[in-house]
Amino acid sequence: MPTPADQNAGAPAEDAGQPQLRRRRDIRRADGSVEDAWTGTMPAVTPNTPRKNDASGLVTRRSSWAEAAAAADAAKPAVPGPAAPTRPPVSAKSDDQLEAPNSVVPNAATADQSFQDISVPPSDVAPETPSFRRSRPTVADAIADSPAPDFISSPGLFVKEQKPRPVGGFRGAVYKLTGGAWNMGPGPKQRQEDELARRISRQLQGSYNTAILSLKGGIGKTSTTVGVGLTLAEFRGDAPCAIDANPDSGDLVERALGEGIYQQASPRTITDLLENIETVDSLTALARYMHHAGRLHLIAGEQDPEVSDSLTAEEYLRIRKLISGYYSVALTDCGTGVTHNAMSGILQSADNLVIAAGYAVSGAKRARSTLQWLAGHGYEDLARNAIVVITDKDEVSSRVDKDAIEEHLSGICRQLIAVPHDRGVADGDLVTLDVLKPETRRAYKEIAAAIVDGYR
Repeated sequence: MPTPADQNAGAPAEDAGQPQLRRRRDIRRADGSVEDAWTGTMPAVTPNTPRKNDASGLVTRRSSWAEAAAAADAAKPAVPGPAAPTRPPVSAKSDDQLEAPNSVVPNAATADQSFQDISVPPSDVAPETPSFRRSRPTVADAIADSPAPDFISSPGLFVKEQKPRPVGGFRGAVYKLTGGAWNMGPGPKQRQEDELARRISRQLQGSYNTAILSLKGGIGKTSTTVGVGLTLAEFRGDAPCAIDANPDSGDLVERALGEGIYQQASPRTITDLLENIETVDSLTALARYMHHAGRLHLIAGEQDPEVSDSLTAEEYLRIRKLISGYYSVALTDCGTGVTHNAMSGILQSADNLVIAAGYAVSGAKRARSTLQWLAGHGYEDLARNAIVVITDKDEVSSRVDKDAIEEHLSGICRQLIAVPHDRGVADGDLVTLDVLKPETRRAYKEIAAAIVDGYR
């Protein structure tokens, strides 16, 4: 086992700790060769060793980055361009006056002084024009000059607009059979349905109230309130609220929940809410006095005949103020007539009206009389923007000219919408959208869209 170099007293000081290098040196000395290439080592170059340059002979090693930069700039041909700032001329120094090769520039001031001490030798050769010059703008220049795209206001620049998927009909069948490869887009009927859904679901700023009234009972006022309320709850992101302000023991909640479910539930009414209205400070507290038909929230009317007609205008306004803090859309079932105690408060807080009518001569006359009464008592805007809903509850005989009745009423209101005959509405029992005819559901969508359009 070889003796470690650090324990070999005979080893020279420069070989201590390097047995491999010492063995290679002994081999070279025995062979007589002085070349180091075969050993895999590089010949050492000392900092003071001058190197040859074929163009200019000996090149003195520069002692700082400023000297090297100045020498490199002097060796390059001059290129036309903006004039660089010049320094005052200084006297040239010989190579003996340059700094020592191993000196280090301690700071920027020393480097600047070294730069001034170097004089660039004049060149006898005239600067040549570069053989190649870029004439076209680069990609970076094009990006810098073009305006940055707006990812928020112009998303279509980056994402292709996709056609809506057709539902039902021939277009829907083709889309389904081809696995979506052939998308003909929605048909006219589906586009109309999508437009109604867009109008109903429009975002609102604030709380709005629609009063639904008539001068005659049994012509579809409460069924319209329930059908429109359920439609609003289906398409809107926020739940609507329906208030039963009928002074004649209204059955709004029974038509929305069913008689059996309402009797099993806690029979909280609008009277109970008024008695404890000061303690209601959140939607959770308000929910104790409400009933829920899906996403439609309802406040039941008073069923006791002795107190059902006692709701005043001031009391209704207190209810309306409370509801406005939690619901953006409210429907008020006003009952029959426009002269009962709470009616002045309802009309005062209403944003638009729905006038219920029927396909009968008497029904058309009452609807017209209601609009005339409103216009003559300071509610011209409500009468002008009212929506008249004609419900075919009794499936009137062919002797009744429906077109004449509609034409008679359409000229004195903003919009007239007809609800076709449907047993799900005419029976006077539970109203659910699932059992209604498609024509009836579409009529309720049109009424809901017209109501939201009137919220300005």
